Amino acid sequence: MTYQGVLTKMQTEMGNPIQYYLVFEDSFLNMNQLLNKEIEINFMGYQCLNCSKKKKIFRQGFCYDCFYSSPAVGDWIMRPELSTAHLGIADRDLEFEQKVQLQPHIVYLAAASEIKVGVTRKTQVPTRWIDQGASQAIAIVEVPNRYLAGITEVALKSHYTDKTNWRKMLQNGTEIFDLIKEKEKVESLIPAEAREYFYSEKNDLYELQYPVLNFPPKVASLNLDKTASFQGKLIGIKGQYLIFENGTVFNVRSSEGYVVTINV
Repeated sequence: MTYQGVLTKMQTEMGNPIQYYLVFEDSFLNMNQLLNKEIEINFMGYQCLNCSKKKKIFRQGFCYDCFYSSPAVGDWIMRPELSTAHLGIADRDLEFEQKVQLQPHIVYLAAASEIKVGVTRKTQVPTRWIDQGASQAIAIVEVPNRYLAGITEVALKSHYTDKTNWRKMLQNGTEIFDLIKEKEKVESLIPAEAREYFYSEKNDLYELQYPVLNFPPKVASLNLDKTASFQGKLIGIKGQYLIFENGTVFNVRSSEGYVVTINV
């Protein structure tokens, strides 16, 4: 059976294991049901997620022009400490930025390849942790805007990484950590502006199980710009990656805006 559409990041549903869905305009695939089956991915072209024009994707599913004009990909997305909506100052579109920035945000510790610190909107829990392939996660603070989350993350980045080693994560190289104990260490590191929001009593530890039959000893990334057609047996899904039997891994999120056909 053939499915065709524009790639966007897989939608997920919390479960044991997590359920993954690849959603197109007119159809969807439950990727868990394709485990241990051969699938074929064919690259057909591009379609910007913002303007829908068939222009080459630059970053994050956007063409070059949209990446540098859309408020959805301002610098404050990747660097929350640059948020200014709480001051009434626009980056690209104040109404959009107020809607996104002026809502509860979580600063968290997660174990993906090692302990990392990160920021997410409260509405994105636990989706954010699933998308980065975390095996465990715990919230540290819940603040009322993105700026406070950003400065808290910056303060903690001198003690924890803010990046995931994707190779180690996909090879299941994650160590077991005591995130509750780690959380107790960070209260004194939080900036004064955000310290009142520290979760002093709340220790909700999330543990995440992924649908992976086998973890490959080595991984190599599939790039559709270089390899327009790929076929392989799906043996796992973790983060936003499809893992194939030969060690090839495909990052669906980094291929947003790519038009593909998938044969199953």
